[in-house]
Amino acid sequence: MDRNATAYGVQLYIYDLSRGMARSLSPIMLGKQLDGIWHTAIVVYGDEFYFGGVGISSCSPGGTMLGSPDTVVELGHTEVSEEIFLDYLSSLGESTYRGDRYRLFEHNCNTFTNEVAQFLTGRKIPSYITDLPSEVLSTPFGQIIRPILDSIHIAPPGGKVIKGRHS
Repeated sequence: MDRNATAYGVQLYIYDLSRGMARSLSPIMLGKQLDGIWHTAIVVYGDEFYFGGVGISSCSPGGTMLGSPDTVVELGHTEVSEEIFLDYLSSLGESTYRGDRYRLFEHNCNTFTNEVAQFLTGRKIPSYITDLPSEVLSTPFGQIIRPILDSIHIAPPGGKVIKGRHS
């Protein structure tokens, strides 16, 4: 890092949307153990950023209805300024991460946090999170329920949607 640059801490907030039920029910329903149904967000510059069915949103850390995260992972530091980051998010929000592009299995909150983590720190989020959709879909039950799950758009209430340049 440049000695004169300011470094900002970057965290990954991990929430289990099943509140522990996946651990209990997945062996019965899927025939394999899943420890959770993961929703993730990036925390940087004092805010939490996430992607859902309404697009990219932000709130104070832990400020959605999900409350406090189940796990916090320190991803490292970034020298990217907040202004550049917000421009980057605005660009993503106008293209790749518009709300209508949300897909539970292919293009979700975890896809977003993985991309943003790499932009800020060069590090990916843990693979047990990004591999979850393929784990579910590799099972017969996962294939059966896919049409139902494809219609679900997760967007935890409590944040403000980031749209356009500097909104």
